Amino acid sequence: MKPNAKTPARLLPDLPPWTIAAPLFAGAVLVAAAFGFGSGGFFVTLVAAGLAANVFAAVHHAEVIAHRIGEPYGTLVLALAVTLIEVALIVSLMIAGGAETAALARDTVFAAVMIILNGIIGLCLVVGGAMHREQSFSFDGVNAALVALAAIVVLTLIFPNYTITTPGPIYSSGQLMLIAVVSLVIYGAFVFTQTIEHRRYFLHGHDRDHGDDPGHDLGHEPGHDSGHDSGGEAAAQLALPSNTVTALSSALLLLCLGVVVLLAKKLAPSLDAAVLRLGAPNAVVGVIIAGIVLLPEGIAAVHAAHANRLQTSLNLALGSALASIGLTIPAVSLLSLCMHSRLVLGIDTKSSVLLILSLFLTAMALRIGRTIVLHGVVLLVVFAVYLFTTVIP
Repeated sequence: MKPNAKTPARLLPDLPPWTIAAPLFAGAVLVAAAFGFGSGGFFVTLVAAGLAANVFAAVHHAEVIAHRIGEPYGTLVLALAVTLIEVALIVSLMIAGGAETAALARDTVFAAVMIILNGIIGLCLVVGGAMHREQSFSFDGVNAALVALAAIVVLTLIFPNYTITTPGPIYSSGQLMLIAVVSLVIYGAFVFTQTIEHRRYFLHGHDRDHGDDPGHDLGHEPGHDSGHDSGGEAAAQLALPSNTVTALSSALLLLCLGVVVLLAKKLAPSLDAAVLRLGAPNAVVGVIIAGIVLLPEGIAAVHAAHANRLQTSLNLALGSALASIGLTIPAVSLLSLCMHSRLVLGIDTKSSVLLILSLFLTAMALRIGRTIVLHGVVLLVVFAVYLFTTVIP
């Protein structure tokens, strides 16, 4: 047996039983629904529980794969997995809801960006600052991500309000196709920068003063940074998942993603009815979807900040924001064009002000490569204002 090979019993630390049970439980719920046994509030609770469990399971399997392939590719895998779940939820709800869900993609993407910029990053800065007073990270990587994010956000969520070919916050078919292509180009350029051209900018422990010295990149994987990672983290880096575990996680990840789509279709009518009964705006549905999808990755980002690995936290957060808008908008745009349906993208004036404020504050808080608790507190306050004004516009 190879030194890194794992017996079946040793698979459990990498593949906890609940991550395997989650899709099985969801399958049982879907079978019950297919045979007409599912109805009432209790069944809706089971569907919601299955959906949440499979979102967590999918992110866990993505983390196993990410741990195997290392940084910065690992955070890229996590961001793509979260975005696939988000796209699956939006697309399934758009198909089920028809014309009434024309603004669902906009509400979800906007909520995801606000949750990441203010909620997740703000909480990471507060937790990290409280534990370590001041934390440092690579400004170069964060600056690259913010430049790409600001461009895509403005073009997809604000600019539609100022075009005149079609009335309202809607792009024409040609404009929508252009914006979809532009979003993909910007996101593709960011991924190229993150993984190939300037990979060192996104590694934990990168120092700007080392310039372009390729030798400085050696050993700068998580767990190999001298003086930055604890012994437990170094040990975790050595205990890489085996090929078998990685292959199983890959298969289970695809299974969980498929289950999420099917459960979302079952949950959509109940979710819309619940929001309607509460008298809340339709935008609340987008906040709920974004919150469910981003919760596991948010926990991972806060945990990394607590362990004094703020670079990993920011890679996760900003990478997820870019993937969320850079891939979701092209996907729903293509769906809208194929279905010949309206796709509302432009946000209102109130939301535009909050979005621009969030981008400005995040850029200012991360402008020098060091953070303190104050930065996080300000971002969390803006997040609270966003949530309050979403429910009470």
